[in-house]
Amino acid sequence: MSAPVPSDKPLRLGIAGLGTVGIGVVKIVQRHADMLAARAGRPVQITAISARDRTKNRDADLSNYAWESDPVALAMRDDVDVFVEVMGGHEGAAKDATEAALRAGKDVVTANKALLAHHGQALAELAEGLNRAIRFEAAVAGGIPVIKVLTEGLAGNAMRRVMGVMNGTCNYILTRMEEAGLPYDTVFEEARQLGYLEADPNLDVGGIDAGHKLAILAAIAFGTQVSFDNVVLEGIGRISIDDIRRAGDLGYKIKLLGVAQMTGRGLEQRMTPCLVPSSSPLGQLTGGTNMVVLEGDAVGQIVLRGAGAGEGPTASAVMGDVMDLARGLRLPTFGQPAGSLMQATPAVTSVAAPYYLRLQLADKPGALAKVATILGESGVSISRLRQYGHADTSAPVLIVTHKTTRDAIDHALAALPATRVVEGEPVAIRIEEL
Repeated sequence: MSAPVPSDKPLRLGIAGLGTVGIGVVKIVQRHADMLAARAGRPVQITAISARDRTKNRDADLSNYAWESDPVALAMRDDVDVFVEVMGGHEGAAKDATEAALRAGKDVVTANKALLAHHGQALAELAEGLNRAIRFEAAVAGGIPVIKVLTEGLAGNAMRRVMGVMNGTCNYILTRMEEAGLPYDTVFEEARQLGYLEADPNLDVGGIDAGHKLAILAAIAFGTQVSFDNVVLEGIGRISIDDIRRAGDLGYKIKLLGVAQMTGRGLEQRMTPCLVPSSSPLGQLTGGTNMVVLEGDAVGQIVLRGAGAGEGPTASAVMGDVMDLARGLRLPTFGQPAGSLMQATPAVTSVAAPYYLRLQLADKPGALAKVATILGESGVSISRLRQYGHADTSAPVLIVTHKTTRDAIDHALAALPATRVVEGEPVAIRIEEL
């Protein structure tokens, strides 16, 4: 789909959204104009911009660009070749303007993960039907070029598994809880005060933001239509400082981990808290950094690590896509023609794995034996067990199981209350083997 581009014809950008990412793109174009032209073989220019508030101070000189209050009008301008959508939101202005740009013969570069997670298939079909391109490196993992790696570098691989830590705020919260010994609610409020959380915090801590990213990666990796509705989501709100400490005692770290893999039952997609070995690359990941692990049949496992958000990293990803378009590189939206993407059958945690179980066990004769019996009858066998000192009339017990299914774990958890030796609600967290 590549085509030669006249070297004297500039690539003209229209930027919709002048928040952190949009201004980051403006700064790169202004700061590195000569370098971009040399690398692209043609000038890259901004001709028009749009945002909700024209009077806001944005710490950048925008006086040379035409202003449009309506992003749809921006998308349809004759002096715009590439519509850069960094507004956010999966309905309304972002969707309308993106569709308008494609129908007006523009290519689109977007950082909008929600838009693609909800409407990716329809937008891909629209773009490819009009011989237009949608590029979205910035929508997943900030500055990490994971989309390019999947669609280009690993195009010769049948992908086995995609997984990673894809929300820096959640990783910051879990890291801070561990390092400072603070409870979740305290660190959540700290993150809010620092401005790390979305206006709707559940997008972060509920796993929704990261689930959008996982759905996009799964579509590319397995040749399927984007199916965010089939991503199993569980946030980090139930993770306690006790679980973080106990997991550490067993040699694990707790991460909000996205995992996608094609199984005999269908496509498994989940964004849930998991235990990972402390010594693994994911286990050593701290703070707001993102990490994506890709496994292909030919390449094996590769690890990509970097800044998952922020002005510079995300704008860098936007400009990587802009530069590809400036060079004439055009690919199908999700790495293969949209019409060839299959509708995958969703599978829920069908792949067996070990589990971490934490129980508060009553100080009664035969209590542990009763628990072991329930686990055995449910098809769950014990690999490791650790019992801590008694506090009043009960004590915490940690169990690491052999590989089992989530159905077996749920069956056991449902049966445990009948034993009358387990106090409170048991905790069960999957252990992901790397």
